[in-house]
Amino acid sequence: MGAFDLPAGMATSVGTLPHVDPSQAAAFVLAHQPGLPAAPSLPNRSHLERRIAQAAWGVDGVRVQADGSLSLDPADIDPEARLADPGLTGPPYAGFQGFLSAVARRSGLAKFQLTGPISLGVALAAAGLDVELAVRLAEAVVGQRARLLLDLVASRAPLVDAVVVVDEPSLAALHEDGFPVPVTRALDMVSATLAVLEPVALTGLRPGWGSDVMLALETGPQLLVAPASERVVVAAASLDRFLERGGWVAWAAVPTEGPVGSSVDRLWRSLSGVWCQLVRAGADPARLRAQALVLPAGGLGRHHVAQAAAALELANDVARRLYDQATGLRLSAGA
Repeated sequence: MGAFDLPAGMATSVGTLPHVDPSQAAAFVLAHQPGLPAAPSLPNRSHLERRIAQAAWGVDGVRVQADGSLSLDPADIDPEARLADPGLTGPPYAGFQGFLSAVARRSGLAKFQLTGPISLGVALAAAGLDVELAVRLAEAVVGQRARLLLDLVASRAPLVDAVVVVDEPSLAALHEDGFPVPVTRALDMVSATLAVLEPVALTGLRPGWGSDVMLALETGPQLLVAPASERVVVAAASLDRFLERGGWVAWAAVPTEGPVGSSVDRLWRSLSGVWCQLVRAGADPARLRAQALVLPAGGLGRHHVAQAAAALELANDVARRLYDQATGLRLSAGA
């Protein structure tokens, strides 16, 4: 693992919140999930706080429009160029900056998000850039941004232990016809990003729902965000090896689409049911629980603040049950 480990039974979130004020967003997440708060992104404040807009910000030859879309000046594009805005002080990072200010004197864990190189490369290619150049540029840009993020956390919040999750929704499309990046190259791109982060942070990967979990694990994360769904059962052997090596799984156990309800019981039964299937497929039951986190399945930017609070509290409730069960298993094993 990285420079530190995680306590069992923690809750966190993806990061996207409905707020428009960065200070209020930071206070909100610190109040609801103080154990592992996620740096907020605030797309309701500005479309520039969306995933791709953040990732493409400050890249020579790439203009991020007010609606978050991209336009290109191909003659100005250079994968070797330094990013503008090295302090990440531009409009796409208002939520991030508000969070850094809020945790400046805080010790303990904090989670940060970073758009991955596959997703940025696909967006650049969709905007009209040559695929090979888009891939090279995306890998260089995300690597630079990872270093800048780590440097900023170290300087602004030196007592914080950073968990950095690479957000890669495009992993779900790797096997689709016409996907512009070969599978091996795509996995190497993500691995390179994780390698930049790993000396300092605990590294995570959040692939898109429907991704091949076995392929996602090949990139080498220390933490995998996975759906609390039977779709993961086919990867039971790979997950078990990952856990045996000390990896962690953040289970997306709280739905963020459709009605959720107010009771933790159904969510806990659903997650436990997935674990039972994994155990029947060969996964170790103790590690599944002891090396697990809980979070809502998606961002909360389209929710009202009260709904976002309810989703975080449901994740907290599931995590408390997880902690109790993981602790009970350790005690029964004589740990």
